[in-house]
Amino acid sequence: MTLAYGMAMNTAVITGAGSGVGRALAIRLSSVGWRVALVGRRVEALEETARLAANPSGEILTLACDVAVSSDVDSMADEVHARFGDVDALVNGAGTNVPRRLLDELSLDDYHRIIGANLHGAYYCSRAFLPRMRARRAGTIVNIVSEAGRLASAKAGPAYVMSKFGMAGLNQSINAEARADGVRACAIFPGDINTPILDLRPAPPEAAARARMLQPEDVAACVMFCINAPAHVIVEEMLVRPR
Repeated sequence: MTLAYGMAMNTAVITGAGSGVGRALAIRLSSVGWRVALVGRRVEALEETARLAANPSGEILTLACDVAVSSDVDSMADEVHARFGDVDALVNGAGTNVPRRLLDELSLDDYHRIIGANLHGAYYCSRAFLPRMRARRAGTIVNIVSEAGRLASAKAGPAYVMSKFGMAGLNQSINAEARADGVRACAIFPGDINTPILDLRPAPPEAAARARMLQPEDVAACVMFCINAPAHVIVEEMLVRPR
């Protein structure tokens, strides 16, 4: 199909598609006829996203994958390419945190788990799909970073902050190396979003506080803007906060 501004793109891979921004984006893309590969660790959650996103004009593939494991990502990418061929958009939306996140309480296991899911996962997925994008001289990679990837805060914890600063560096590196090959990377830096990751805070916010936050659909709209931009335009960074 042809999207706004005449850029033909119709296949997307979304990590973290079992909830939150990933789910909202899958529903949005499927509703306009995209083929979507839903990637995440929890099969049941992916199947629920697929059910919500079902659209006669779109095609949905669910793939259980731990993005922190490079071999899992490579196998997932092989399956996507075998089923859909070239991928037009990769959205690195998988991420996690832990309740005990401050410097004096963060365990090494939790540190590695956060870095693995948030940063290594984004790198492994970019590494898996970027070569074919460069070969065909077209493709958009969107990295869902965080406001914590611009300025550290105790609320987020050091592992999460480090992972998100790393994602911002990955985004810049993709543009530095691949923009001449027709590929662009877009980093979105949202403030607080009302997603299930809030339940991992030491003190999860109440419903009234969550209602004042960004909603998953708000960030999904930002991703759509980046993907739909004219081919010669790169939205390199987008900072988005609730009013």
